[in-house]
Amino acid sequence: MTTEHTYRVAVIPADGVGKEVVAAGCRVLDAVAEQSRTFRFEWTEFPWGSDYYAKHGRMMPEDGLETLRGYDAIYFGAVGWETVPDHVSLWGLRLNITQNFDQWANVRPVTFLPGVTSPLRKAAEVELDWVVVRENSEGEYAGLGGRNLSGRGPGNEVALQTALFTEKGCERIMRFAFDLARKRRVKKVSSVTKSNAQQYGMVLWDEVFARVAQDYPDVATESVLVDAMSAKFVLHPEDLSVVVASNLNADILSDLGSALAGSLGLASSANLNPDGRFPSMFEPVHGSAPDIAGLGVANPIGQISSGALMLEHFGLAAEAARVEAAVRGATAAGVRTRDIGGNATTDEVTTAVVEALQRAVVST
Repeated sequence: MTTEHTYRVAVIPADGVGKEVVAAGCRVLDAVAEQSRTFRFEWTEFPWGSDYYAKHGRMMPEDGLETLRGYDAIYFGAVGWETVPDHVSLWGLRLNITQNFDQWANVRPVTFLPGVTSPLRKAAEVELDWVVVRENSEGEYAGLGGRNLSGRGPGNEVALQTALFTEKGCERIMRFAFDLARKRRVKKVSSVTKSNAQQYGMVLWDEVFARVAQDYPDVATESVLVDAMSAKFVLHPEDLSVVVASNLNADILSDLGSALAGSLGLASSANLNPDGRFPSMFEPVHGSAPDIAGLGVANPIGQISSGALMLEHFGLAAEAARVEAAVRGATAAGVRTRDIGGNATTDEVTTAVVEALQRAVVST
């Protein structure tokens, strides 16, 4: 008799379409677990987000982090709503979790799916597949700075936003990127910098990258200014494999990559605490999309693929591959939401993915 392992996962749908796509992702993951019969998920949902803020004046309870600490992972939806300032909702929930749980490695694959039209002509000519590794704990999002001198009257206030780069922080994300590159078909790491204009933090970044690269002689490297890398994403994406960048630069570039793949609705991500001291968090890259929230038309693929990243994090690589194959089967069959040229609903896409999983089991 096979003993099932139970993965305890904290579910935070949060705001807008997050509620719809998280339900879709859980449905797909439950289907994979049922097929496997070697593990199961125990979901615990937390109603934190902008609605919680409206009632309590904060995005999550004071002991929320301590509550989450005991879970194996966090499955997150999307945060943000018109009734709460964006910086309040983001720092009150998502960044509150990633910063305090030291989820310093943010992994964002850029995946081109069959049946999804890319604005890149090259997508139809060559195989494109790269991943953006984002430093997720410091850099431009360290939260250092302040607003001062407002007492001097209108027009005189000063705001300082300070980026933080530490040698240890740079090194650990770069080694993570190199280790990931060694597992890929194309073993190459592209470092993104802006050291010509940011002469302190980014120069440190460049120096650490050059030093770390010496320990990986089997991995090709390049160091590219962020503006040139933006152009490279469009003009020469076939040259990319692993792109490592600071918090802000990787945030922007990964969104560009997802748009080039067809839609932000496709983009998955993992916020990892590789040390295992805290649970890691898995979420789609898209936002809460208030304009379509509640209509049942949100693209669930980013959330589903984030679930595949969670499976991989748990050491279930075969199951993760099955989920990604099922997603490709659904899009190839023409079951697509409107953001990628179709007219399917969230539920119809989810059903197509589950059915593709079931067909795969039957065929084997």
